[in-house]
Amino acid sequence: MNIFVAGSLWVAGAAVVAGVIAYLVRRFGWDEGRPDNNDAAGQVFTIVGGLHAVLVAFVLISLFDAVSEASQNAQTEADSLIAATWAADALPAETKDRVHQLAAAYARTVEDQEWPRLADGGPVPATGAAQLDQMRQAVAEAPADDDWLLDRKTEASNQLWSVYQAREQRLSHSGADGVGAVVWFALILGSVITAILLPNLFGGTRLAAHIIIVSTLAGTITLLLFAIYQLQNPFSGGAKVAPEAFTSALEKLV
Repeated sequence: MNIFVAGSLWVAGAAVVAGVIAYLVRRFGWDEGRPDNNDAAGQVFTIVGGLHAVLVAFVLISLFDAVSEASQNAQTEADSLIAATWAADALPAETKDRVHQLAAAYARTVEDQEWPRLADGGPVPATGAAQLDQMRQAVAEAPADDDWLLDRKTEASNQLWSVYQAREQRLSHSGADGVGAVVWFALILGSVITAILLPNLFGGTRLAAHIIIVSTLAGTITLLLFAIYQLQNPFSGGAKVAPEAFTSALEKLV
């Protein structure tokens, strides 16, 4: 389902439910003396709403940072892969061809095999790790008769190490930065209290205005929860990181 349609359904559904509850509370609930609760309810609402806003903001910022970091790590991994092949160009032809072949195969593996597993949280095949290790072995076994070749060999090894580090960080982002059950419990319960329970303690407004206020508040908070839900895994959802860095790298390697 399109993310805009799904988000609209989330917001509309929450607004309707909150509006119906607000109507039922005003229509059939105890209304005598409700306006007298406004001062006390307002103070509680300020504290609870503020704490909930801080929690939502903290979670959203953390998830946005995780998506940005995942994108940057993927770009670093692809760039280091290209840099390793450039450094290997100075090595003997057999090593050069072997590194180029394995680098292209690694980029295809990441794009075609690993990325779908990162999106659905499934186990990542060991093919990419094996190809990276084969590149490391090919560079390590390459003869270096002078300082220039030794420098190029060292540079290729360092770039492969950067590929390995970025790869491990990329794999660790797959589902690991999602929101845990405890945080989801706090988010959902806090949203119910902030958007439905406390607003229905206020009195003095007309019924239509009260329904609009409660529905708007519930819809807004649900919109933020929907954003959190979409950002849980950097490789899926509305802000997913695409394997464009490896697509571009593969074009340079073949």
